Amino acid sequence: EVQLVESGGGLVQAGGSLRLSCAASGLTFDDYAIGWFRRAPGKEREGVSCFISNDRDTYYEDSVKGRFTISSDNAKNTVYLQMNSLKPEDTAVYYCAALRIGINTHYCTPYEYDYWGQGTQVTVSS
Repeated sequence: EVQLVESGGGLVQAGGSLRLSCAASGLTFDDYAIGWFRRAPGKEREGVSCFISNDRDTYYEDSVKGRFTISSDNAKNTVYLQMNSLKPEDTAVYYCAALRIGINTHYCTPYEYDYWGQGTQVTVSS
């Protein structure tokens, strides 16, 4: 069974940093793309950062460009999201999600992704 487990969330002051981890199991890691999403209070879930175009490129939501970095460690079946210069508006539950790479390219929209973690809370105080 596919399982994704997020960790690394917490409470941080504005301007601080956090590193989120997504540990994947129950899948062939090289056959899947993993991305990061978030749901802020009162808002819809949105893509934050994903490996797109069959992992040939990356996507960052406009508001996090230059502040967040997605990376992966294939040997550990883990994807990371380094978050720097955090702002109060980054406060949200952060999720990682996976989709199986196919012939078609993929983007960073929630409906594309089949498997989801339970989320980790990130709270940024002003």
